[in-house]
Amino acid sequence: MYIAATENDSQENHPWKLNFDGASNAVGNGIGAVLVFPNGDHYPFTSKLDFDCTNNMAEYEACIIGIRAAVKRKIKVLEVYGALVIYQLKGEWETRDPKLINYGKIVLELMEEFDDITFCYLPQDENQMADALATLASMIKVNKQEDMKPIHMSVYEASAHCCNIDEEEEQDDHPWYHDIL
Repeated sequence: MYIAATENDSQENHPWKLNFDGASNAVGNGIGAVLVFPNGDHYPFTSKLDFDCTNNMAEYEACIIGIRAAVKRKIKVLEVYGALVIYQLKGEWETRDPKLINYGKIVLELMEEFDDITFCYLPQDENQMADALATLASMIKVNKQEDMKPIHMSVYEASAHCCNIDEEEEQDDHPWYHDIL
């Protein structure tokens, strides 16, 4: 996926949000992150991790890729939302695993790029987009010879059938969808 470019002046003094999640399962590993523009626009992205890692490592990878995307977009005020590693990033939990300590150091270095950055815990059931992206990336089998194209997502508010109806037909006092239920 990709992150769309935004106007520089529209982000001044307004916090962006970053939701992230990682997935590590028997099929594979993946990460998902969503940058949320102050006006509510969402810029989702995801990556397949082609190396063995724990769920905590995948979460850190997702957090770091999201923060790097924010740095690249010159975002200066960022609220970061995630689950497992948030307490470690906030300094409330100690990190003992040497692999995770190095991830924490990367995040600390990236934090210097912001005027204000905060980390907030977000339960997984409230982080559905990032979770879905991470799960999708972890489960997909990638053909390394093919270039992956961006995924474009739309929200439809009516079924395809509804869009093709010119005029409601009257038959037996049943709605048009009665016979397909």
